[in-house]
Amino acid sequence: MLDASSVVTLIESAPLRASAAISLLLLGATAGLLNLCIVRRHSRHLAAETAKALVPGKPRYVEPPENALAPLVVALNDGFAQADASIQSALNQVRELQIQLKVSNGQRKQAEAIIYSINDAVLVTDAFDEVLLANDSAAKVLGAELRSLDRKPLEAITSDRQLVQLIREIRLSRNTSERRVLEHRVRRAGRESVYKVTLSCIGEPGQEPTGVVAVLHDMTRENEIARMKNDFVSSVSHELRTPLASIRAYIEMLIDGEAADDKTRSDFYEIIQNEANRLGRLIDNILNISRIESGLVEIKKEPLSLMVLIKDALGVITPQARGKSITLEEQLDPAYYQVFGDRDMIYQSIMNLMSNAVKYTRDGGTVTVRTSVDEVEKKVTFRVIDTGVGIPAKDLPFVFDKFYRVEANKSVAKGTGLGLSLVKNMIETVHRGRVFVESEVGRGSCFGFTLDLHP
Repeated sequence: MLDASSVVTLIESAPLRASAAISLLLLGATAGLLNLCIVRRHSRHLAAETAKALVPGKPRYVEPPENALAPLVVALNDGFAQADASIQSALNQVRELQIQLKVSNGQRKQAEAIIYSINDAVLVTDAFDEVLLANDSAAKVLGAELRSLDRKPLEAITSDRQLVQLIREIRLSRNTSERRVLEHRVRRAGRESVYKVTLSCIGEPGQEPTGVVAVLHDMTRENEIARMKNDFVSSVSHELRTPLASIRAYIEMLIDGEAADDKTRSDFYEIIQNEANRLGRLIDNILNISRIESGLVEIKKEPLSLMVLIKDALGVITPQARGKSITLEEQLDPAYYQVFGDRDMIYQSIMNLMSNAVKYTRDGGTVTVRTSVDEVEKKVTFRVIDTGVGIPAKDLPFVFDKFYRVEANKSVAKGTGLGLSLVKNMIETVHRGRVFVESEVGRGSCFGFTLDLHP
């Protein structure tokens, strides 16, 4: 099979061989005439002049003699001139073809570089549904190695028969101006991915398509985000509706005069105040989570003693624990171990975990606050261990999700389902730490987080 360089070599050499053949024929004819005319005294001179004219790179011209051979020499010179013109024209065409070939190769490499740099899967097939070009993303979609795709039938390298059928259908439509956009689902290794597929034919208008270009944009993550947004709006609406309904109900009872004495009115006011505070906390948590996730929250990091923050939080939580006869135990490392973080966020994370522990521990239980330092890994870990109701194993993977509340524990304490989600965002998103939970139903839970030590 000839490559481009072989073709160019043949083109360049063909005119030269043709010229040499013409020259030899003319020389043969000249020699024959010379023999017929028996003018040997002129033949040597003419042969010498002709040999000089055939030297490569020099003009092919023989000086006409002043004898009967002059017309023949003139015809010979004309033949040489035409041969030179043909050779020059062929060489010019070769140079032009070489330039066009270089430009074409450059454009092809540029197009390939663009296609390979695109995150979307790009697949180009020919008129026989064989793969002409595919990038890395397309190889992943097809479930094949990139190097094994070149010039192979599409149906031989993928088990996705629906995609093969879509490409074949648009090629057989013979409409080079048509562009189809549709949704395509791919299930692999137990996971379903959703793609927006854009298909278009290659070819001149009104002619048979020479191939198909397929672009597959992965919509899986976008669909998940859209679903999460819908779930979030639905959950927020539900959580806001509950305290608002309670506030509205008690206000209506006050307006209707159902609180006849000061004690009843005081109880109603207290319930309204508690529900209003709950509503305020819910809105604050939603705003805080939104600011953290969007990167708009103002963060002021500084070296902090984790033990000092824990001591401050214990002072705030002690009255709540004393009201339920809960014992608070401290197992803290020295104060000189520090972390680098935002004081308010870390303090709020500690308070949320402690408050949950006290809330979900029955009267007379124990809540242990513990820190441990790994000087090799340069990590400090904070734990809150309670003897509370515990969390079922099926709920553990979801306790840090927004608005998630353990169904079995809803009767034990009230909540919005945003506290743990806020802790996860403050520790992992802002401080690049790690939150964790361990629990056993009926025996209690351990919530905590790990942060880097400050040098």
